[in-house]
Amino acid sequence: MIIAVPSTGPEGLDSEVSMHFGRTPYYTFITVENGEIKNVKSVPTPFPEHGPGDIPKFIKENGGDIVIAYGMGQRAVDFFNQLGIRVILGAYGKIGDVINAFLKGELKVEENWKEKGDFGNHKWG
Repeated sequence: MIIAVPSTGPEGLDSEVSMHFGRTPYYTFITVENGEIKNVKSVPTPFPEHGPGDIPKFIKENGGDIVIAYGMGQRAVDFFNQLGIRVILGAYGKIGDVINAFLKGELKVEENWKEKGDFGNHKWG
């Protein structure tokens, strides 16, 4: 399984989860096999500007099965779902901590993330 996380920098597991997946400078791709992290790579965001569906396609092209992010709009969630990519929202903190908590089934997310920042400008459900 490959988990994609929008990240604030290229430091892999030491980077922080970016607060908005559509404006992140990097994506960290974590390959997990048998519950263990096997590979980590950071990829710069390839789009100076992106259109609807560009980022979900980019993540799919990089093998992403799951996206763990802080927040994104419903339209982006729908694109991911159409591509068969699971989306987990409300995650925050250091990527390594987030991934380890996820793998242990202990990931805590911020339930009210939609009320923060500009997420209130998105349409939901």
